[in-house]
Formats: sequence, structure tokens, C-alpha cells
Amino acid sequence: MATLLPLVRGTLTPNRSLADLTWLRVGGPADWLFQPADEADLVAFLAGLDPATPVFPMGVGSNLIVRDGGLRAVVIRLGRGFNSIDTAGEKVTAGAAALDAHVARKAADAGLDLTFLRTIPGSIGGAVRMNAGCYGSYVADHLIDVRMILRDGTAVTVPAADLHLQYRQSDVPDGAVIVAATFRANQGRPLDLKAKMDDQIARRDASQPTKDRSAGSTFRNPVGHSSTGRADDTHELKAWKVIDDAGMRGAKIGGAQMSPMHSNFLINTGGATAADLENLGEEVRKRVFQNAGITLVWEIMRVGEPAAE
Repeated sequence: MATLLPLVRGTLTPNRSLADLTWLRVGGPADWLFQPADEADLVAFLAGLDPATPVFPMGVGSNLIVRDGGLRAVVIRLGRGFNSIDTAGEKVTAGAAALDAHVARKAADAGLDLTFLRTIPGSIGGAVRMNAGCYGSYVADHLIDVRMILRDGTAVTVPAADLHLQYRQSDVPDGAVIVAATFRANQGRPLDLKAKMDDQIARRDASQPTKDRSAGSTFRNPVGHSSTGRADDTHELKAWKVIDDAGMRGAKIGGAQMSPMHSNFLINTGGATAADLENLGEEVRKRVFQNAGITLVWEIMRVGEPAAE
């Protein structure tokens, strides 16, 4: 297969374990891991890659379970060439590899309010793809456009409206790699914005298991979200509440546990396999359906193949 892959200036690694690249620290190897040097390197690679070869763009693995058998694909992970953060007027343009928290802080330094990003784990590429949000604000509320490289190597700039952002989802084309996003932000005093972020961090740390190995919220809240991605707090049903009602707070399978602190957080207590984590999640879904007739939808992305028997 090596002879069929295009030459690159970045790093191309065969049979690369993905476990250490995910927050849950589980998962098997990818056939290849490609870390492009810059956008031109990524464009050339995708343009020259056999169209039949699967491609999986990966951020920092904050919302991901890679199954124990690994991923039969070329995993593309962006690094330093894709983490710039620039401000101009009311606009913030961030590379897809820039961490959400860093974007929030740099925007605040420039007097621009993207504070909702401060407590969202992960990077900008994933935030756009999942229409991430919290504290009543979502990517959809601020996004202007996205620059991406399509699977055939074509570079395009896509208006936010064309992504059809909804609650925890978007219409990013299969195999496309987001490389940058531009946001519009309201102005504010840097000190006020910093205080707002400090308050958000304190609230998060008081209610979520931030010191444990998790991937953030495990399941989407069942109902109460408009097509824009905003939550309707007057009708919203919380995933943690239906999990509690089903008696699954603190439930365990192997090294996997539903956090006793916040029951919609699936955690690796140490030594969990991807199968432990996914099986526990599926058991939660089963119990919630039996108890309340509600089918929980995974918010964590699960990819790859199970381990061979």
C-alpha cells in the first residue's frame, strides 16, 4: 500500500495506534496516520490519493471512541500548520487545529466574545462539525464560513448556511477536511470576558468530572432543540436525568463507568477497552428505553472495527 500513497512533506505513519490520541485512551491502529505540513501538502495528498481509500479527519480525539480493532483508513490529523488564530474587527479566523479554549481566550484579549468556546473540549474543526455549544450559544450563532479541502483535493470556502448546522450535527461532506473557520463575535471588555470565562470554568468543574478520562457528554439530550441548534430550556429533557431515572449513575462494565458525579459522562477508570466503553453506553441506552421509552442518541463518535475474536 505504501507505494500507492502520494509523496508528502508532512509525516505519514503506518499502522499507527490511535489510543494515545484520544481523550479516553482506547482504540486500535489506523492503517495510516497523515499529519500534513501545511494546506498545500494536504491538497496534494488528497488529490493524489486513490479515491477508493477511506479518509477519516481526526481532531484531538475529545469526542471519539476508536474501537479496539482500529480503523481501516488514512486518518488525517492537523497540527501546528493549522492552529493560527487571527482577529480583525468583529471577526475571528481560527485554524481547525486551534483548541476551542485558546480561541476563546485570544478572542477575549481582542475584546471579542466567543466565551462559549472556553469550556468546550477539542479543536475548532470538531466544534464546527458538531455545531458545538454551551451556556445558550452554539457555533451556528457565530459561524460565517468554513475553509475545507474536499476528498478530491479541491479547496473550497463554504458559507455557514450551506452546512445546515443543527443540534450536534452538520452537513460537512464525507472525507472533507476542515482547515479553518471564521466567526463573527460581539464586542466586550477583555476583563469582563475573562471574568465570564472564569465563572464558566468554575461552574463546569463543580458539576462535571473534569479530572477523569472522559469524552464529554456521552448522549445528546433527547428533545427540546430547534433546527438552529439552540436549546429550548423550557422543554429540554436532560440525558443525565433519564440515565439517573434508569438507575445507571455509576454503572460499570470492566474499566468503564458512568460517572457518579455526572451520569452522562462515560469515563475510563483505568484499563477500559473501547468495547467496555461502548458496551456500557449501549446498556445505558437499553435501560433508558426500558424505563422511559426514550432512545438515547450517542454524542460521542464511534469509529473503526471491534477487536478480532
